[in-house]
Amino acid sequence: MGLFERCLSLWVALCIVAGIALGHLLPGLFQAVAAAELAKVNLPVAVLIWLMIVPMLLKIDLGALGQVREHWRGIGVTLFINWAVKPFSMALLATLFIGHLFAPLLPQDQISSYIAGLILLAAAPCTAMVFVWSNLCEGEPHYTLSQVALNDLIMVFAFAPIVGLLLGVASITVPWGTLLLSVLLYIVIPVVAAQFWRRVLLAGGGEPALTRTLGLIQPVSLLALLSTLVLLFGFQGERILAQPLVILLLAVPILIQVYVNAGLAYWLSRRLRVAWCVAAPAALIGASNFFELAVAAAISLFGLGSGAALATVVGVLVEVPVMLSVVRIVKATKPWYEERYGA
Repeated sequence: MGLFERCLSLWVALCIVAGIALGHLLPGLFQAVAAAELAKVNLPVAVLIWLMIVPMLLKIDLGALGQVREHWRGIGVTLFINWAVKPFSMALLATLFIGHLFAPLLPQDQISSYIAGLILLAAAPCTAMVFVWSNLCEGEPHYTLSQVALNDLIMVFAFAPIVGLLLGVASITVPWGTLLLSVLLYIVIPVVAAQFWRRVLLAGGGEPALTRTLGLIQPVSLLALLSTLVLLFGFQGERILAQPLVILLLAVPILIQVYVNAGLAYWLSRRLRVAWCVAAPAALIGASNFFELAVAAAISLFGLGSGAALATVVGVLVEVPVMLSVVRIVKATKPWYEERYGA
């Protein structure tokens, strides 16, 4: 993990400051960006999001799906956490904290939008940064690769129904046409494009060509993410200055969810006698989010200036320090995990 990635939370914080300042200084520019839409898709943001997502997906080898059977217990744990626990637990936590406990401290017209953003954040498991977390905790690489490939495939079909169900339960109007368009634009097309590009690179120069390309485009992906955040905070600036506590309050359910889901995945893995080298990345995959997709979906569904977009950005802000803390926890507890009744 390079210095730039390790300091991602710092860069996000700087983008918040830069976005708020530029939003005040150049309001006309931000309004022009917001107006650049085609079929309800904001074109500048769509380009930035493709630049974010495609390099991430280029790392994924869908051929690794053939290795799923080798680590079926670990795969089962993460599938259960990612698709049966995480989205629903976030909907519960968001409703409890944002809809009730913190509601008097938040803008009343944005509460349902904040809840929607948190649901979007939890509805898709991480597909790229997980490789970093798994490597840091010496996780089994074949398990990580096969699990991420399987999650990518499931996400194509499951993301829209789960989001639609949970938004409906939270009494949030679901724009199904926009939601399905988001799945097409930000999941299906990037997955197909990344896999095609991957095959071309491997056919032309093998693994060295793929590695070189990933090294070249990884900074592009992060810069696109940071540029998107500047745009978001350019629109969110006045709301944040009026109520700076919003970001801290939105972080509370995210933090609780990460630690609860990571702990549950880790405990279940131990109960099922999964090897620690699989259990460690299982905890990380169970806890982390595909925040690039969440940001894209929130912007498409609710707009650049929405509370939903802001909520997903808070997920980006806390991702690196929180996941690094989970890495430290699973490494520190390895002796406990491997005791007599462990794996």
